[in-house]
Amino acid sequence: MSANANNNSKPHRGGDERTPLINGSSSLRDDSGAENHYPTQSSDTMVFLFNSEHTPGKDSNNIAVRALAHSWHVTKVTLLSNYVNFLLITVPIGIVAGASGWNPTAVFTINFFAIIPLAAVLSYATEEISLKLGETMGGLLNATFGNAVELIVSIVALKDNQIEVVQSSMLGSILSNLLLVMGMCFFFGGLRHRGTSGNGTEQTFSSVMAQTTCSMMTLSSASLVLPAALYAILDQSDSKEDEKNRSILILSRGTAIILLCLYALYLVFQLRTHSNLFDAENQIDEEQEEETPNLGPVAATMVLVVTTLLVAICAEYLVGSIDDIVESAGISKNFIGLILIPIVGNAAEHVTAVVVAIRNKMDLAMGVAIGSSIQIALGVTPFLVIVGWIIGRDMSLHFETFETVAFAVSVLVVSYTVQDGKSNYLEGAMLLGLYIIIAVAFYAVPTSAI
Repeated sequence: MSANANNNSKPHRGGDERTPLINGSSSLRDDSGAENHYPTQSSDTMVFLFNSEHTPGKDSNNIAVRALAHSWHVTKVTLLSNYVNFLLITVPIGIVAGASGWNPTAVFTINFFAIIPLAAVLSYATEEISLKLGETMGGLLNATFGNAVELIVSIVALKDNQIEVVQSSMLGSILSNLLLVMGMCFFFGGLRHRGTSGNGTEQTFSSVMAQTTCSMMTLSSASLVLPAALYAILDQSDSKEDEKNRSILILSRGTAIILLCLYALYLVFQLRTHSNLFDAENQIDEEQEEETPNLGPVAATMVLVVTTLLVAICAEYLVGSIDDIVESAGISKNFIGLILIPIVGNAAEHVTAVVVAIRNKMDLAMGVAIGSSIQIALGVTPFLVIVGWIIGRDMSLHFETFETVAFAVSVLVVSYTVQDGKSNYLEGAMLLGLYIIIAVAFYAVPTSAI
């Protein structure tokens, strides 16, 4: 009898007509009527595949099991970091397409979409490292890796002597941040926080930070206007083409060195001596202070390295198909560089900026939009001039007149828009309208004309 009592006191774990076929756990009753839940194989599988906080096997005593579990955990966390990562399936397809010599249009399109999730992964890994390094080093890291995709694509294009694409992509990245990203931030943030009818409100941000960064952008605009003006003067004096190019290269390389020094000084100003003026770096709410990284520094660094290599491969095939695309589709190189490539490279930053603007964190949104533009104008573009100097490519700061005018006008409009430290959806619509006008203009103008 005692044996029967003991058997009856234990909950029955076998299946019967009440056992659920699909469930995260089995719900069983003991003699007291209480339910006991037992994990099933289905729940273990879901945890292994989709739980970004825990992966079974990470605490195993077996080194091989622990290493495999940790590798899968890093992969899983990275894949689940962004909804756009479902496009990662296009990465191997794009590499196969480029290596197998598929149709140039297919190669360009597939690798175009492959770079979008890779840019998101780069952004995620950078943020994970920044959480460990703190504000100052984290800001410097974001300054370095924030525009990694554009830098990689531009270096590949520069090596391929596609200087027009490099210049257009640099200018396009600046314009997409100043007009497209900031315009979307102002527009959607302004709609979300527009106030009541007849009693509208505006969003606010640090006017000191905006004015400082706009001054830097005006300086970068001047660095493009001067080479164009010098070229026009030399052109009127009937100078030989070699002499004109030599003069432009000397001016561009000297200016690039000065701009890089100013950018380094700007980083010290922003991150060290006057960090209190840049609320984008200090506007951290309680949730963000308690945020802990999902990846360790070593794992995040490995993700950065692997992703950077994949971006370089996809960029190689993307740039290699541009000439054929221009001939077959009739799209100008300037439109590809100015509009398409920057949208790919800045996709993750675009989403981040708009989301924080809707949450009424305009200092953070402005930091992403204007800060990234300064990185390109004062850091990446001069760096590419120096890289071209080293590898024997005549990369200069002499942009085409049409491109220079578009950039100067955009900086002027943005400066007037942000100088009061307030924004609304009408200002956002104006910035978006200017960006669309510029995009249509470059789409309409054939490569031969520019």
